[in-house]
Amino acid sequence: MRNILYIPLSWLYTIGVAIRHLLFDQRIIPSFTVEVPTICVGNIAMGGTGKTPMTAYIVQLLLAHGYHPAILSRGYKRRTRGFLLADTASTVDTIGDEAMQLHRAFPEVPVAVCENRVRGVHQLQRQVNELDVVVLDDAMQHRAIRCGMYVLLTPYDRLYIDDHMFPWGRLRDLPSQALKASAIVVTKCPDNLRPIDMRVVDNRLHLPTYQLLHFTGLNYAPMEQEGTPLVLCGIAHPHYMMDYVLAHYPHAQLMAFEDHHRYTEQDIDAIVEKSKPFDFVLTTEKDIQRLRITSLVERLAAMNKRLIALPISIRFYTPQAAFDRQILQYVAENNRKNTH
Repeated sequence: MRNILYIPLSWLYTIGVAIRHLLFDQRIIPSFTVEVPTICVGNIAMGGTGKTPMTAYIVQLLLAHGYHPAILSRGYKRRTRGFLLADTASTVDTIGDEAMQLHRAFPEVPVAVCENRVRGVHQLQRQVNELDVVVLDDAMQHRAIRCGMYVLLTPYDRLYIDDHMFPWGRLRDLPSQALKASAIVVTKCPDNLRPIDMRVVDNRLHLPTYQLLHFTGLNYAPMEQEGTPLVLCGIAHPHYMMDYVLAHYPHAQLMAFEDHHRYTEQDIDAIVEKSKPFDFVLTTEKDIQRLRITSLVERLAAMNKRLIALPISIRFYTPQAAFDRQILQYVAENNRKNTH
Protein backbone atom coordinates (compact mmCIF):
# COMPACT_ATOMS: atom_id res chain seq x y z
CA MET A 1 0.00 0.00 0.00
CA ARG A 2 2.82 2.39 0.88
CA ASN A 3 4.45 1.95 -2.53
CA ILE A 4 1.12 2.63 -4.26
CA LEU A 5 0.84 5.94 -2.39
CA TYR A 6 4.29 6.87 -3.66
CA ILE A 7 3.26 6.52 -7.33
CA PRO A 8 1.58 9.96 -7.73
CA LEU A 9 4.48 11.60 -5.89
CA SER A 10 6.82 9.84 -8.29
CA TRP A 11 4.87 11.26 -11.24
CA LEU A 12 5.16 14.78 -9.84
CA TYR A 13 8.89 14.30 -9.27
CA THR A 14 9.30 12.98 -12.83
CA ILE A 15 7.50 16.00 -14.27
CA GLY A 16 9.72 18.34 -12.28
CA VAL A 17 12.90 16.60 -13.44
CA ALA A 18 11.68 16.55 -17.06
CA ILE A 19 10.94 20.30 -16.97
CA ARG A 20 14.40 20.99 -15.58
CA HIS A 21 16.01 19.01 -18.42
CA LEU A 22 13.84 20.83 -20.96
CA LEU A 23 15.03 24.19 -19.65
CA PHE A 24 18.63 23.08 -20.11
CA ASP A 25 17.95 21.50 -23.52
CA GLN A 26 16.31 24.73 -24.74
CA ARG A 27 19.22 26.72 -23.25
CA ILE A 28 16.86 28.73 -21.06
CA ILE A 29 19.18 27.64 -18.26
CA PRO A 30 22.76 27.80 -19.55
CA SER A 31 25.29 25.00 -19.44
CA PHE A 32 29.00 25.29 -20.11
CA THR A 33 31.83 23.30 -21.63
CA VAL A 34 35.23 23.75 -20.01
CA GLU A 35 38.56 23.66 -21.80
CA VAL A 36 40.15 20.79 -19.88
CA PRO A 37 39.00 17.19 -20.55
CA THR A 38 36.37 16.12 -18.02
CA ILE A 39 35.29 12.60 -17.07
CA CYS A 40 32.09 12.32 -15.04
CA VAL A 41 31.63 9.20 -12.90
CA GLY A 42 28.01 9.04 -11.84
CA ASN A 43 24.68 7.29 -11.67
CA ILE A 44 21.00 8.14 -12.05
CA ALA A 45 19.92 6.31 -8.90
CA MET A 46 20.19 7.19 -5.23
CA GLY A 47 22.49 5.14 -3.06
CA GLY A 48 25.85 3.54 -3.56
CA THR A 49 26.81 2.21 -6.97
CA GLY A 50 30.59 2.22 -6.46
CA LYS A 51 31.42 5.71 -7.70
CA THR A 52 34.37 6.27 -5.37
CA PRO A 53 36.19 2.99 -6.23
CA MET A 54 35.61 3.72 -9.93
CA THR A 55 36.90 7.27 -9.55
CA ALA A 56 39.99 5.90 -7.80
CA TYR A 57 40.51 3.36 -10.59
CA ILE A 58 40.34 6.01 -13.32
CA VAL A 59 42.71 8.32 -11.45
CA GLN A 60 45.20 5.48 -10.97
CA LEU A 61 44.93 4.63 -14.66
CA LEU A 62 45.63 8.23 -15.69
CA LEU A 63 48.58 8.50 -13.32
CA ALA A 64 50.05 5.28 -14.69
CA HIS A 65 49.98 6.77 -18.20
CA GLY A 66 51.71 9.99 -17.25
CA TYR A 67 48.73 12.31 -16.97
CA HIS A 68 48.16 14.90 -14.26
CA PRO A 69 44.52 14.44 -13.14
CA ALA A 70 42.52 16.30 -10.53
CA ILE A 71 39.39 15.14 -8.71
CA LEU A 72 36.33 17.33 -8.20
CA SER A 73 33.48 16.37 -5.85
CA ARG A 74 30.62 18.27 -4.30
CA GLY A 75 31.77 17.28 -0.80
CA TYR A 76 28.50 15.76 0.35
CA LYS A 77 27.55 16.58 3.97
CA ARG A 78 30.59 18.77 4.57
CA ARG A 79 30.20 21.77 6.88
CA THR A 80 31.69 24.28 4.47
CA ARG A 81 30.58 25.88 1.23
CA GLY A 82 32.20 27.02 -1.99
CA PHE A 83 35.44 25.84 -3.55
CA LEU A 84 38.03 24.16 -1.36
CA LEU A 85 41.23 22.42 -2.38
CA ALA A 86 42.21 19.59 -0.02
CA ASP A 87 45.38 20.00 2.00
CA THR A 88 47.00 18.56 5.14
CA ALA A 89 44.47 20.37 7.34
CA SER A 90 41.42 18.96 5.54
CA THR A 91 38.89 16.80 7.39
CA VAL A 92 35.51 15.26 6.61
CA ASP A 93 33.97 18.42 8.06
CA THR A 94 35.69 20.60 5.47
CA ILE A 95 35.59 18.43 2.34
CA GLY A 96 33.32 15.42 3.08
CA ASP A 97 34.09 11.74 3.59
CA GLU A 98 34.39 10.64 -0.05
CA ALA A 99 36.70 13.50 -1.01
CA MET A 100 38.73 12.84 2.13
CA GLN A 101 39.05 9.17 1.22
CA LEU A 102 40.32 10.07 -2.26
CA HIS A 103 42.68 12.70 -0.84
CA ARG A 104 44.27 10.13 1.47
CA ALA A 105 44.48 7.58 -1.33
CA PHE A 106 46.11 10.05 -3.76
CA PRO A 107 47.93 12.72 -1.72
CA GLU A 108 49.79 13.83 -4.87
CA VAL A 109 46.56 14.47 -6.81
CA PRO A 110 44.63 17.74 -6.38
CA VAL A 111 41.26 16.95 -4.78
CA ALA A 112 38.71 19.76 -4.67
CA VAL A 113 35.10 20.19 -3.62
CA CYS A 114 32.59 22.67 -4.97
CA GLU A 115 28.80 22.66 -5.35
CA ASN A 116 29.15 24.50 -8.66
CA ARG A 117 31.09 22.14 -10.89
CA VAL A 118 31.83 24.77 -13.56
CA ARG A 119 33.31 27.09 -10.97
CA GLY A 120 35.15 24.15 -9.43
CA VAL A 121 36.85 23.22 -12.71
CA HIS A 122 37.76 26.85 -13.41
CA GLN A 123 39.32 27.19 -9.95
CA LEU A 124 41.31 24.00 -10.51
CA GLN A 125 42.59 25.41 -13.80
CA ARG A 126 43.69 28.59 -12.00
CA GLN A 127 45.29 26.91 -8.99
CA VAL A 128 46.84 23.74 -10.44
CA ASN A 129 49.85 24.26 -12.70
CA GLU A 130 49.78 20.94 -14.54
CA LEU A 131 46.25 19.75 -15.24
CA ASP A 132 45.46 17.31 -18.02
CA VAL A 133 42.03 16.04 -16.99
CA VAL A 134 39.42 16.49 -14.24
CA VAL A 135 37.56 13.45 -12.90
CA LEU A 136 34.20 14.51 -11.47
CA ASP A 137 32.82 12.25 -8.76
CA ASP A 138 28.99 12.21 -8.91
CA ALA A 139 28.08 14.95 -11.39
CA MET A 140 25.65 13.12 -13.66
CA GLN A 141 22.73 15.39 -12.71
CA HIS A 142 24.80 18.59 -12.76
CA ARG A 143 23.61 19.92 -16.12
CA ALA A 144 25.40 23.27 -15.71
CA ILE A 145 28.58 21.57 -16.92
CA ARG A 146 28.81 19.54 -20.11
CA CYS A 147 31.42 16.90 -19.44
CA GLY A 148 33.41 15.42 -22.27
CA MET A 149 32.86 11.83 -21.14
CA TYR A 150 30.25 10.23 -18.90
CA VAL A 151 30.74 6.90 -17.14
CA LEU A 152 27.38 5.68 -15.85
CA LEU A 153 27.34 3.10 -13.06
CA THR A 154 24.37 0.83 -12.37
CA PRO A 155 24.33 -2.07 -9.86
CA TYR A 156 23.82 -5.60 -11.15
CA ASP A 157 21.01 -6.37 -8.72
CA ARG A 158 19.06 -3.19 -9.53
CA LEU A 159 19.67 -1.95 -13.05
CA TYR A 160 18.32 1.49 -13.84
CA ILE A 161 15.90 -0.03 -16.36
CA ASP A 162 14.31 -2.05 -13.52
CA ASP A 163 13.89 0.91 -11.17
CA HIS A 164 11.32 3.68 -10.74
CA MET A 165 11.59 7.38 -10.14
CA PHE A 166 11.83 8.59 -6.55
CA PRO A 167 10.03 8.12 -4.17
CA TRP A 168 8.43 5.03 -5.73
CA GLY A 169 11.92 3.81 -6.57
CA ARG A 170 15.50 5.01 -6.29
CA LEU A 171 15.94 6.84 -9.59
CA ARG A 172 16.81 10.49 -9.13
CA ASP A 173 16.96 11.18 -12.86
CA LEU A 174 15.20 10.07 -16.01
CA PRO A 175 16.37 6.74 -17.47
CA SER A 176 16.78 8.52 -20.80
CA GLN A 177 19.71 10.45 -19.31
CA ALA A 178 21.73 7.25 -19.53
CA LEU A 179 22.01 7.95 -23.26
CA LYS A 180 24.62 10.67 -22.69
CA ALA A 181 27.07 8.13 -21.22
CA SER A 182 29.66 6.59 -23.52
CA ALA A 183 30.51 3.88 -20.96
CA ILE A 184 27.90 1.92 -19.00
CA VAL A 185 29.40 -0.05 -16.11
CA VAL A 186 27.33 -2.71 -14.36
CA THR A 187 28.81 -2.72 -10.86
CA LYS A 188 28.76 -5.01 -7.83
CA CYS A 189 28.36 -8.13 -9.94
CA PRO A 190 28.34 -11.48 -8.07
CA ASP A 191 31.48 -13.58 -7.89
CA ASN A 192 29.88 -16.35 -9.94
CA LEU A 193 28.90 -14.11 -12.85
CA ARG A 194 28.81 -16.11 -16.08
CA PRO A 195 29.09 -14.99 -19.72
CA ILE A 196 25.44 -15.86 -20.25
CA ASP A 197 24.47 -13.57 -17.35
CA MET A 198 26.31 -10.71 -19.03
CA ARG A 199 24.59 -11.43 -22.34
CA VAL A 200 21.19 -11.31 -20.65
CA VAL A 201 21.95 -7.89 -19.17
CA ASP A 202 23.36 -6.69 -22.49
CA ASN A 203 20.20 -7.75 -24.32
CA ARG A 204 17.96 -6.14 -21.69
CA LEU A 205 19.79 -2.82 -21.72
CA HIS A 206 19.78 -2.76 -25.54
CA LEU A 207 22.42 -0.04 -25.69
CA PRO A 208 23.07 2.08 -28.79
CA THR A 209 26.24 1.29 -30.70
CA TYR A 210 28.21 4.25 -29.32
CA GLN A 211 27.90 2.96 -25.75
CA LEU A 212 30.30 0.32 -24.48
CA LEU A 213 29.13 -2.04 -21.73
CA HIS A 214 31.45 -3.18 -18.94
CA PHE A 215 30.92 -5.47 -15.94
CA THR A 216 32.74 -5.07 -12.62
CA GLY A 217 32.70 -6.52 -9.12
CA LEU A 218 34.13 -5.52 -5.77
CA ASN A 219 37.56 -6.63 -4.65
CA TYR A 220 38.03 -6.66 -0.90
CA ALA A 221 41.47 -6.81 0.64
CA PRO A 222 42.50 -10.17 2.17
CA MET A 223 41.32 -10.71 5.75
CA GLU A 224 44.32 -11.56 7.91
CA GLN A 225 43.22 -10.34 11.35
CA GLU A 226 42.53 -13.09 13.87
CA GLY A 227 39.39 -13.07 15.99
CA THR A 228 35.81 -11.99 15.35
CA PRO A 229 34.86 -8.50 14.19
CA LEU A 230 32.04 -6.12 14.80
CA VAL A 231 31.34 -4.70 11.34
CA LEU A 232 30.59 -0.99 11.57
CA CYS A 233 29.45 1.03 8.58
CA GLY A 234 27.34 3.94 7.45
CA ILE A 235 27.03 3.18 3.74
CA ALA A 236 24.10 2.72 1.38
CA HIS A 237 24.25 -1.06 0.91
CA PRO A 238 26.26 -2.81 3.64
CA HIS A 239 25.18 -6.31 2.64
CA TYR A 240 27.89 -6.52 -0.06
CA MET A 241 30.61 -6.03 2.54
CA MET A 242 28.85 -8.18 5.11
CA ASP A 243 28.56 -11.14 2.74
CA TYR A 244 32.32 -11.01 2.20
CA VAL A 245 33.11 -10.67 5.90
CA LEU A 246 30.81 -13.56 6.91
CA ALA A 247 32.64 -15.84 4.48
CA HIS A 248 35.78 -15.28 6.56
CA TYR A 249 34.28 -14.59 10.00
CA PRO A 250 31.02 -16.54 10.36
CA HIS A 251 30.26 -15.00 13.76
CA ALA A 252 30.71 -11.38 12.70
CA GLN A 253 27.88 -8.98 13.44
CA LEU A 254 26.80 -5.81 11.68
CA MET A 255 26.17 -2.43 13.30
CA ALA A 256 24.81 -0.25 10.51
CA PHE A 257 24.04 3.45 10.25
CA GLU A 258 22.60 5.49 7.39
CA ASP A 259 24.79 6.45 4.45
CA HIS A 260 27.25 9.28 5.25
CA HIS A 261 26.19 9.15 8.90
CA ARG A 262 27.97 11.69 11.09
CA TYR A 263 28.96 9.81 14.24
CA THR A 264 28.08 11.46 17.55
CA GLU A 265 29.53 10.79 20.99
CA GLN A 266 26.35 8.87 21.79
CA ASP A 267 27.02 6.68 18.77
CA ILE A 268 30.59 6.12 19.94
CA ASP A 269 29.33 5.08 23.39
CA ALA A 270 27.00 2.56 21.73
CA ILE A 271 29.74 1.27 19.43
CA VAL A 272 32.18 0.80 22.31
CA GLU A 273 29.57 -1.09 24.33
CA LYS A 274 28.58 -3.23 21.33
CA SER A 275 32.23 -4.04 20.54
CA LYS A 276 33.06 -5.52 23.94
CA PRO A 277 32.50 -9.20 22.96
CA PHE A 278 34.45 -8.75 19.71
CA ASP A 279 38.18 -8.80 19.02
CA PHE A 280 38.25 -5.81 16.67
CA VAL A 281 36.00 -3.40 14.78
CA LEU A 282 35.98 -3.56 10.99
CA THR A 283 34.74 -0.62 8.94
CA THR A 284 34.89 0.87 5.45
CA GLU A 285 37.45 3.30 4.07
CA LYS A 286 34.70 5.90 3.77
CA ASP A 287 33.52 5.42 7.36
CA ILE A 288 36.99 5.61 8.82
CA GLN A 289 37.31 9.17 7.50
CA ARG A 290 34.35 10.16 9.69
CA LEU A 291 35.43 8.01 12.61
CA ARG A 292 38.91 9.56 12.74
CA ILE A 293 37.46 12.78 14.14
CA THR A 294 35.79 10.94 17.04
CA SER A 295 37.17 9.32 20.19
CA LEU A 296 36.55 5.78 18.93
CA VAL A 297 40.15 4.87 18.06
CA GLU A 298 41.45 5.90 21.49
CA ARG A 299 38.61 4.23 23.34
CA LEU A 300 39.08 0.96 21.47
CA ALA A 301 42.82 1.10 22.07
CA ALA A 302 42.14 1.38 25.81
CA MET A 303 40.28 -1.94 25.48
CA ASN A 304 43.12 -3.51 23.44
CA LYS A 305 40.97 -3.49 20.31
CA ARG A 306 41.66 -2.03 16.88
CA LEU A 307 39.60 -0.14 14.33
CA ILE A 308 40.47 -1.55 10.90
CA ALA A 309 39.36 -0.29 7.48
CA LEU A 310 38.71 -2.84 4.75
CA PRO A 311 40.07 -1.51 1.41
CA ILE A 312 37.92 -1.97 -1.68
CA SER A 313 38.88 -1.92 -5.34
CA ILE A 314 37.12 -2.99 -8.52
CA ARG A 315 37.74 -5.95 -10.79
CA PHE A 316 36.55 -6.40 -14.34
CA TYR A 317 34.58 -9.33 -15.71
CA THR A 318 34.74 -7.89 -19.22
CA PRO A 319 38.16 -7.03 -20.71
CA GLN A 320 39.75 -4.40 -18.51
CA ALA A 321 41.84 -3.20 -21.44
CA ALA A 322 38.68 -2.17 -23.33
CA PHE A 323 37.62 0.16 -20.52
CA ASP A 324 41.15 1.53 -20.11
CA ARG A 325 41.36 2.19 -23.84
CA GLN A 326 38.05 4.05 -23.82
CA ILE A 327 39.22 6.38 -21.02
CA LEU A 328 42.70 6.96 -22.41
CA GLN A 329 41.50 7.53 -25.95
CA TYR A 330 39.10 10.25 -24.81
CA VAL A 331 41.81 12.04 -22.81
CA ALA A 332 44.41 11.74 -25.57
CA GLU A 333 42.06 13.09 -28.23
CA ASN A 334 40.90 16.03 -26.10
CA ASN A 335 44.08 17.01 -24.29
CA ARG A 336 45.53 20.23 -25.67
CA LYS A 337 49.09 19.05 -25.02
CA ASN A 338 48.43 15.85 -26.97
CA THR A 339 51.82 14.51 -25.98
CA HIS A 340 50.79 11.10 -24.56
